[in-house]
Amino acid sequence: MKKVYLLVTSMLVISFVSCKKDNASDKVKAENVEIAAQRDEASKNLPIMSFDQTEHDFGNIPKGTPVETVFTFKNTGTAPLIITNATSSCGCTVPEYPKNTPIAPGETGELKVKYNASGKNQVTKTVTVSANTEKGTEKLTIKAFVEAQDEAAAK
Repeated sequence: MKKVYLLVTSMLVISFVSCKKDNASDKVKAENVEIAAQRDEASKNLPIMSFDQTEHDFGNIPKGTPVETVFTFKNTGTAPLIITNATSSCGCTVPEYPKNTPIAPGETGELKVKYNASGKNQVTKTVTVSANTEKGTEKLTIKAFVEAQDEAAAK
């Protein structure tokens, strides 16, 4: 057992001692440094999705009544904005957006949200917008107070 331990220990010592001590900076190529610097500079150019509002309140609406609103946004960044997806927290809320359509810096766009008043009383729904921004997602919220059909008829 001592021989095995001595053999393993000596092999480890030899492997550590026999390693060459190269200077890592001698292996760096100047052309790769330039390419990396250009890539890093380009990665700073990102779109920024700026909404005029991120929340909309429909107020009181009768149950089952379809309503819609439009969220307007502007690309205030330095690169084209591309919305890849928009999903809602519920099937009763449907977002419509310019899918995979580049929106140049300074241009505006619209995201329409349709809601088919389901549920009852105070309702809050969220739309998550996936885009090529630094955060990757933006959140929009719609609210409404859904009145039961008999309450709406009483008014």
